[in-house]
Amino acid sequence: MAEVIRANTVLPATRTEFEVMTSDGVTLVGEVAQPLTPARGAILCLHPLPTAGGMMDSHVFKKASYRLPALAGIIVVRFNTRGTTSDRGTSTGTFDNGGAEGLDVEAMLAYCFDTLKIEKLWVVGWSFGTDLALRHARDFRIQGLILLSPPLRTSVDSDLQFWAHDGRVITSLVPEYDDYLQPDEARLRFAVVKQMKIIAVDGAKHLWIGEPSVHRVLSEITAVITPDKAPLPLEY
Repeated sequence: MAEVIRANTVLPATRTEFEVMTSDGVTLVGEVAQPLTPARGAILCLHPLPTAGGMMDSHVFKKASYRLPALAGIIVVRFNTRGTTSDRGTSTGTFDNGGAEGLDVEAMLAYCFDTLKIEKLWVVGWSFGTDLALRHARDFRIQGLILLSPPLRTSVDSDLQFWAHDGRVITSLVPEYDDYLQPDEARLRFAVVKQMKIIAVDGAKHLWIGEPSVHRVLSEITAVITPDKAPLPLEY
């Protein structure tokens, strides 16, 4: 008999902890959650701002690891950027406001493609993680970007120009009541990136608190990668 999926529901997957070393000698800790059946795609999660409590276990990404492998056939790769701590452990190094974190992104992309042998990878950034994605996730093997609550805090015009010329698909989920960048302003700030799909999410806030918001975010991620599985079911 099917049961309602709740905030703490953990669905079947193979979950493996890992460590990855960056080119400047920082050790990153993380976890990969893989479906029990052949995967249809994967996401690399770039978490919110560590100095404001962001980490690989920030709730949307943790719930993605709990649900997406079983419900959508999606591999979920999470990690702590340098100097960030979660229950998984602490990545070495020091927070650099998105600068040296580019080496973290580079190392994790290499891990996804060269070690995990992922063929279809999307990079999903949330808040601070969206700036990391726009600035540093430029590997030609990436399928595209998915941005959650982008603040455009450290990304600059040249970053947007890169993606405008690159042409890969970018999907941006912008909460109606975001603290930093709301839908109308997002449309103006991202106007140069013609291929970006901006989804204004009514009633939502920057941190996507509450199961309706989480379900919407995870369903939109699924709609990009495995659209036949979207929206996600509420029972399993």
